[in-house]
Amino acid sequence: MSFSMRVVAFAFICFCSVLSAQVNAVKLMQSVEVDGKLNESVWKTFPPLTDLKQKEPNQGEAATERTEVWVAYDEHALYVAARLYDSSPDSIMALLDRRDNLNTADWFGVFLDPYRDKRSGNYFVIGPAGSIGDGVLYNDDWDDDDWDGVWEGHSTIDDKGWTVEIRIPFSQLRFQDKEQQVWGINFRRDIGRKNESVYLVYTPRMESGYVSRFPELVGIEGVKPANALEILPFATTKAEYTHPAPGNPFNNGSRYTPEMGADVRYGLSSNLILNATVNPDFGQVEVDPAVVNLSDVESFFSEKRPFFVESANIFTNFGQGGGRNFWNFNFPFTTPFYSRRIGRSPHGNDTLGTTSFLDMPFASRIFGAGKVTGKLGEGWNVGTIHAVTSREFADFKVGNIRAKAEVEPTTYYGVGRVQRDFNDGRQGIGVLGTYTQRQFSDNVLQDGLNNNGSFVGLDGWTFLDSSKAWVITGYANLSHVEGSRNRITGLQTNSQHYFQRPDASHVSVDTNATSLTGYAGRVYLIKQQGNIFFNSSFGVIDPNYEVNDLGFQSRADVINMHFGGGYNWTEPDGIFRRKEAGGGFGQSYDYQGNRIHLVLVHFGFVQFMNYYSINWNLAMNPVETINNRRTRGGPLTINQKGYEISLNGSSDYSKEIIAEAFVNTYFSDDSKYKNAGFWLQYRPAQNLSFSIGPQYEEERQRLQWFEGAFQPEPLAVATFGNQYVFGQLDYRSLSANIRMNWTLTPTLSLQLYLQPMISSGAYSNFRQLVKPKSEEYLLLGMDSSSIAYDHSTGEYIYDMDGNGPITAKTFSNPNFNSKSLRGNAVLRWEYLPGSAAYFVWTQNRNDYENVGDLQLNRSVGRLFGAKADNIFLVKMSYYFNM
Repeated sequence: MSFSMRVVAFAFICFCSVLSAQVNAVKLMQSVEVDGKLNESVWKTFPPLTDLKQKEPNQGEAATERTEVWVAYDEHALYVAARLYDSSPDSIMALLDRRDNLNTADWFGVFLDPYRDKRSGNYFVIGPAGSIGDGVLYNDDWDDDDWDGVWEGHSTIDDKGWTVEIRIPFSQLRFQDKEQQVWGINFRRDIGRKNESVYLVYTPRMESGYVSRFPELVGIEGVKPANALEILPFATTKAEYTHPAPGNPFNNGSRYTPEMGADVRYGLSSNLILNATVNPDFGQVEVDPAVVNLSDVESFFSEKRPFFVESANIFTNFGQGGGRNFWNFNFPFTTPFYSRRIGRSPHGNDTLGTTSFLDMPFASRIFGAGKVTGKLGEGWNVGTIHAVTSREFADFKVGNIRAKAEVEPTTYYGVGRVQRDFNDGRQGIGVLGTYTQRQFSDNVLQDGLNNNGSFVGLDGWTFLDSSKAWVITGYANLSHVEGSRNRITGLQTNSQHYFQRPDASHVSVDTNATSLTGYAGRVYLIKQQGNIFFNSSFGVIDPNYEVNDLGFQSRADVINMHFGGGYNWTEPDGIFRRKEAGGGFGQSYDYQGNRIHLVLVHFGFVQFMNYYSINWNLAMNPVETINNRRTRGGPLTINQKGYEISLNGSSDYSKEIIAEAFVNTYFSDDSKYKNAGFWLQYRPAQNLSFSIGPQYEEERQRLQWFEGAFQPEPLAVATFGNQYVFGQLDYRSLSANIRMNWTLTPTLSLQLYLQPMISSGAYSNFRQLVKPKSEEYLLLGMDSSSIAYDHSTGEYIYDMDGNGPITAKTFSNPNFNSKSLRGNAVLRWEYLPGSAAYFVWTQNRNDYENVGDLQLNRSVGRLFGAKADNIFLVKMSYYFNM
């Protein structure tokens, strides 16, 4: 064959493959009973789609089991049917699990891009036992299972394998108002026992882009987007049995709280959805884990409330468009929208002073909240959230006087987002804005809260080549807050800013300021296709940057940069299925030019042919750096050189017993840290699983801040008129996460969760900083200094210079032993599609001692001897589709 004929033949094959990738939907002429049995004649009248290929384990090869798929529609819904042949039907992994718990098993899924923007969509998954999962697709490569649609899916196992029928109402999808619809579609099948996944189209290893590869779904005509009104009213009853202090006039140990509310969903147009909630209840969510936080950074907890997690990606994806792998290298965690600020715990308990009894609301009540998400015009993704929380009061008693005080003002929260991509997703640009406004009735609260806070950020990306291998992505932000002079002074001196640092030449406290304006930004250069990968960034957070009204920010005053890369081996070689090795370099400065972090990193990953895997991280801080936070607003100190080793291993996730194990260590002259644990899951039956994940932490921190470590002393000239004392902390912690999931039917499940935690901290070898930006510390009790513990008062008394002019100081014993036991049980029954009943039991036990030893036997005994607080909740909701 001549060269020209070979070219023509190759072009013809490519053209035919493109045509074959198109999926046709057939108009139904009869009703379909969605029972998973494929009895309807429509599934026999046109040929199925069968050409699914392996992504794993043998990329590009034909599937080991045949799959047949049909697509049909009527004026109300899209229907997907599938026959999934299996040569060993008795070996099908038919797990019965709660919604969205898509463990390794047999599954069939349909993925849709109804708007055909090649970046977003929805997915619907079902297993042989009827378990389901669903979610949204976004940023071309990512997915989020927080969205729960109202759809039907049933499956049946027979002697040929298993079959599936799915009905997806058009009211659950957003698509353009056109006579002839063209969507994107994909199918996936998982064969659990073989660790095999097959697709109609897949993303090849070491490439990016998933939704953009979907074949076209054609044939849907005369279908209009449904502007359906969906209403979900609910009623709850909560009973609390707690153990308040004796004589508490506000709580006798039992409380009963009935509530009612409603969630509303309405299609404003073919492309816009309105979600609203009135008096929302979030009582059925799982408890937050217990933590012991000895740092000056607020703990971050993930959002679990359905109203805020659904469709959240349009807001939380800010700054990450185009890329799929964002390395950090010690850049402070910050996000402009942290939805847990809405309905947070009231702030005002600090303004009440010392009280005999206090009855504080657990959270600020949300009067109502609304959210609009979707698309406008030529592909603009839009989203906005508006919420109002109520003015909250606390009852308190001082002596014989009872009174009520405002602890939280009425507050408005607003978020707006627009984003658009161009040129088939090769470029994109977006804007995110937030606004918080408080209406104060009690001026005392103004010294602890901003009057208002606003944020605006611009983000975007551009690919640098036609294959979308190289991408530049990033964001630029501006923040502004306003408040009273006392409030802004407090903001400047809090743990995010520390403007009062005496040896800082670039910041200072302005006690007359009534506002603060700052900026932040970060830009990435990423190579995300091919065996060689590369990742680099440059980011800044201005000292004045502040977004904690509606965002989350751990600290400011940082200039950070990193670069790194590595190599991926993606083809099996007889020993390994996959290998990866890489490394990087990162460093940070403050705006004064102090280098506050420097790290060299090596990492690696291997997966063996039996699907066991190991990954490791090696890190080194090769030189001393500056610590501008240890004294918490005081002078600079030194970070010593250090080394870190982390090792993790896991077994085959398709087996009845799954195991993971990890160990992490860090060593320096300042700190020695060890952390080890494992996670074990056992599934004795297809519908029952148990897991336990214990871990042990041990740390010796030579210079640990504690309450009372800072003391004014005019004669301490070298440390700017203050004394800074640190203790050697020996910290130990033992904890576990224990779960049981029992799924009785696809719509009825019981989930149990338990987290015991025991932690202790013993302080000794107290040292006082002698000279800033040095390793000069005075070990108290040495030379002319002294320190003694007074058992009668529980205080340490120390004197830096003995009989010298500096006066003796005191601080309370900082030792602690903290125990907690948190758990809950959730019985969930979806008695009709979209309608559910919850029965929830939550229990908390806590115990605290001012001792520094872990004392395991004693601690366990005291924990289980502690009085338990029990909360019982019943919630019923009913779904109306109008």
